Amino acid sequence: MYEFVTGPLAWLAFAVFFLGNFVRLVRYVRGLDWKLDRVAYGAHAAHGARGALRSILFWLIPFGTHSWRNNPGFTLLVFTLHVGLIFTPLFLLAHNILLEERWGFRLGSMPGWLADTLTIAVLVSAALLVLRRIALPEVRLITSAYDYALIGVAAAPFLSGLIARYAYAQSEFWLIVHVLCGELFLVAIPLTKLSHFVLFFATRAQIGMDFGIKRGGMKSRGLQW
Repeated sequence: MYEFVTGPLAWLAFAVFFLGNFVRLVRYVRGLDWKLDRVAYGAHAAHGARGALRSILFWLIPFGTHSWRNNPGFTLLVFTLHVGLIFTPLFLLAHNILLEERWGFRLGSMPGWLADTLTIAVLVSAALLVLRRIALPEVRLITSAYDYALIGVAAAPFLSGLIARYAYAQSEFWLIVHVLCGELFLVAIPLTKLSHFVLFFATRAQIGMDFGIKRGGMKSRGLQW
């Protein structure tokens, strides 16, 4: 079973992940209205590119935007969650050993204590984000079971991985559960709201170009938009 979930099933999960995210990105770009969204982008590409990079950069920096600064607690939770979600799987020693065994390459590895810390941080952040959705009426109003399920899908690989690391009596069982949870997470990213993994950059780039060219960005150059 372990050979299957770390072999053919892993290949399938990665294929869905990469191909699905590529399709989501292409569909997003093709879905833009040529007259409404893209007008002036080609003629003022340099200003648009600067606006896009500025938008992406400031949203990737904690408290880099007014929205982040206006919600400091939420900002800390979001950044803690996403740092753990991205860096723990990439630089976990056990993952890199498996990468080298299966595909012949590996990335750098973080120490075990740091991986445990980030894993616990992800689980705590996910739990607090669930409580936030329950406690705040304005957030609870737009939350459905689907949203809670997605948080569960994102947190499951970390919870199962932590159990697999310390459940010595049934380590193989929990290791298989952990791998399956990770593959479910990979497949869910392009097929659900988790697609913001890639669409975040597309939407921020579009909005940055919009403001960099049209909405006041080029007023000093005579563009009245």
